[in-house]
This record gives sequence, C-alpha cells and structure tokens, in this order.
Amino acid sequence: MKNPIKTIGLAGLLYCLSSGMSTYAQDKIYQETWESLAEVNPTPDWFLDAKLGIYAHWGPVSGAFEGADPNKHYGGWHGKLMYEDGKIVKTKTGRPSNNYLLHREKYGKPHKKGYIEIIEEFAPTAFDAAEWADLFEKSGAKFAGPVAMHHDNFAMWDSKATRWNSMNYGGIDPSAQLKKEVTDRGMRFIASFHHAFTWKYFAPAHAHGNIDPEDYDLYTNPHPIDSETVDADFLESWWAKLKEYIDKYQPDIIWFDWWLENLPEEDRLKFLAYYYNKGLEWGKEVAVCYKETTFNEDVAIKDYERGRPNQPKAKAWLTDTSPGAWFYRPGAKFKTANELIDILVDIVAKNGLMLLNVPPNPDGSIPQEMKQLLLDMGAWLDVNGEAIYGTRPWTVFGEGPTRLPEGGHKIEKIKIAYKQDDIRYTKKGDKTFYAIVLDAPTKEIVMKTLSTDIGALNSAIVKVELLGSDEKIKWERNGRGLVIQKPASLPTAYAHAFKITLEGYTENDIGGNEDAHKD
Repeated sequence: MKNPIKTIGLAGLLYCLSSGMSTYAQDKIYQETWESLAEVNPTPDWFLDAKLGIYAHWGPVSGAFEGADPNKHYGGWHGKLMYEDGKIVKTKTGRPSNNYLLHREKYGKPHKKGYIEIIEEFAPTAFDAAEWADLFEKSGAKFAGPVAMHHDNFAMWDSKATRWNSMNYGGIDPSAQLKKEVTDRGMRFIASFHHAFTWKYFAPAHAHGNIDPEDYDLYTNPHPIDSETVDADFLESWWAKLKEYIDKYQPDIIWFDWWLENLPEEDRLKFLAYYYNKGLEWGKEVAVCYKETTFNEDVAIKDYERGRPNQPKAKAWLTDTSPGAWFYRPGAKFKTANELIDILVDIVAKNGLMLLNVPPNPDGSIPQEMKQLLLDMGAWLDVNGEAIYGTRPWTVFGEGPTRLPEGGHKIEKIKIAYKQDDIRYTKKGDKTFYAIVLDAPTKEIVMKTLSTDIGALNSAIVKVELLGSDEKIKWERNGRGLVIQKPASLPTAYAHAFKITLEGYTENDIGGNEDAHKD
C-alpha cells in the first residue's frame, strides 16, 4: 500500500484526523488500480436524489456563430470544422464546410486567421453568475456549473496551467463566480471537461500549417489528422489543467466527454484515485461521469449523450442533452418544456438523471426563450417534484404504447410524442409510489400494470391523490388495472403525477413465534 501521507497529502491527513475521519480515511485511501477503486461508492445518495442538473456550453466559440445564417447548419465543433476547406482537409461532399465559409467571411482564411482570432474577440460583458444561479435554482436543478474546458482547450477559469483562459481573455473567472452562487443556493457544483478530444479537434489546423510553435500550447504539437495516440506533452497538459481545477474549485461532480477512453489507462486511473481521495480530504462524496469505455460502472456513472436506455438499469446513469444546439446559434430552435419534462420523467423512471445544457449568448446573457423554458420546467417541478426528487425506480418502470425502439446515445433524434396511456412509475419507500401520466387525460386513466390479475403490486391501495390538487380522486382497482376517473381540473399543463399510498405488504416471520409451531 502507498504511504497515505504521500497519496492525499499531509494537510489532507491532518484534516481527516481533526474531523473524526481518521479511521475511515486511512482505510479508504484509493490506489491507482481498478480493484482499489471498485470500493468507491460512485453514486452518492445526494446524486441519486438530485435527478436534474444544468451545465452551460459557453466560451469564445459562441461568438464565432454571430452573424451566421440561421437557415444554414453549422457544426458545433467549430474549431475543427472551420479548417475543413474540402481541399487540404477533405470533406464528404468535397466542398468547404459551412463553418469554413463562415470563418473565412468573418476573419479570413483560417491558415492566416485561425482559432486564436476567435479567442481574442471573447467579450463576456453580460455574464452574471448570480442571475444564472437564480435561474438554475428556479428551474429545479439540484446541481449546476460550467463547461470548464471544451474541445478548444480554452479554460473557463483563472488558470495558471494555461494562458488560454477566461481571465486573460475576457477578464472573468466564471468557475469561481458560479461555484459561489450555485453552492450559496444549496445546489452542488459540476464542471465538465472535454479536452481529451483536443488532440483530434485541432489536427486539421496543423494540416493547414502556419501555426507559430509558441501556440502549440493551444493547438497541441503537430500531428497527422488520423493520429489516435497523444504525446507526452499533451498528457502532461491535460492532467495539469484538470488537477488545477480540482484543487482550486473542489467540484462535487466531474463530467467527461468522449475520447478520454483513448488516453492511457494509467492516466485515467491517476485521475480517479486523485479525485476520490480529494473527496475524502474534503469530507464529501464526489461523483464522476463518463462516456464510452473510459471507466466502468463500478467506479463512475455512465452517460448517454442525447439518449437513454430503453429499459431501467441497476446502476444509476446520466443523460446529457440540450434543448437545441450545444452552443449559441442565431434564431436557435428549442424543445418545448412539455418534451423535456416527458424525457426527464422517462429518465428518472429508469434510474437515470438529466444533465441539461443551457447555451448562453456570446456575451454571457441567457436567451429569453431558454429562460422561459427553464422557468416552465421549474414550475412543473414545484408541483410534481415529489414524484421526481429522492425517488427510486419502482418494480416496473412504465407502461403504454410509446417506447424507444432502442436505447443508447443520440436516440433523441427519434421523435416521440407521449400520450395519456404512457405512464411512468417512481417510488419512495415501500408504501408510496407515483404514477406519472405523460399527457393530459381526456378520458379515464387505466394503469394496466396495477391490475389485480397481475402480480406487480401485491398490496392494497389505500389512497390515490393528484399532486398539486385538492380534488378527491375517484378510482377503483380491478382486473383491468387501477382505473382513475378523469380529474375535473389539472394543476399543470404537462405530465400529471398521481401519488399512490399502499397498505403495505408483510410476511410472517418464523422461528420466534410460539404460535407458528402449534399446527
């Protein structure tokens, strides 16, 4: 076993001793091995209870889309796609990408005016961390924070590990400000990191050449477009930024985008052990979210991008999604609150959580349409949050004709419109569970899963209530199911949660009761 002082630091060990954690901490020093890290609890109770979080895709690249044609499609990976001219960097069509054409029109040819031109124009003049945090709190989110570093290698914090940061270019530290405002409102703090993919992201820039070697700290060292193996400088820089952020901002959740699975296993293990040991030092349980095969579900939380499984999973998981494009777009189109709430309910019923993206304007203000969307979600959760927060999956996740044909990443592209026959279940304890009807009922509601002919519910129902309503609900349970008469009025415009209280199911014990042995 490694020397614990060396592993978490003398200050951390003294903290544990002084806070009564000495035995626990010394027993739980995590080593850089899968076997040791399997002892981690990857899903703390506070995480399981939270259900909804928010992060924000915002940075210099947001400004790159100002003036873009709202009727044209632009890829979100602008720092990569802006170099795809169709000649030096090939495209599927053989023609320049829309991102290339946009950049050339605004700045000039990218081999002369590159991504640095975009960074130098970053002007976060309307960013207000308190306003963001107020909105996130009103949305019902229980954790929130920034995209700390996207693929463009730009740090959204006051960094000493890289000169390409929001203090040097923009004069702000959004991570520090959001950490304070988010935690002051009782939310947990999340930061996301996408910079493993930087190696591939800026490879097209090197194909064009003309990069000053002094700027390799942004663009990475020169390498071919098809290179899948990072160099030692990249690994050192990747870790320096991540470690600095952990030490400085002590996030409750670190979320990783894809391509981290391509970094050496030893570097991924080094991060996990360091961060989980830091959690011990701070006296709090932290969480890690990942994609692809970066980690495994014994040590971290699996994430589905714009997707979800079509069945419940034993281990909790996460969906990261966006109501529209990930970054700002002129004339952006967003999902409705109704769509997002239905997705959230389906996720929670299957033992998942939603991480919802907010794409701010280039100046750091949040679009009015996005504000209203969050407020509408929060208003629904004010009424129905009892059926969401702190719940766990019930025996059956749901019923109804509308299902995902498959589970996995990016299945949200399959348009789904839930109806009143689509019902999702959650529970709290053994005597209370919730049935959430995903559309406004126009007739009686029949919950077939709760039929007396089916063994899903082996307990008598004592009471049925509609959350947010004082109306006495008329119901009966028979071979058809739990049949609820259409309420006279509905408290919300979207999904509707019924609270079902049970008598409770018990079994006789044997071994200590004299009467049990008389016959």
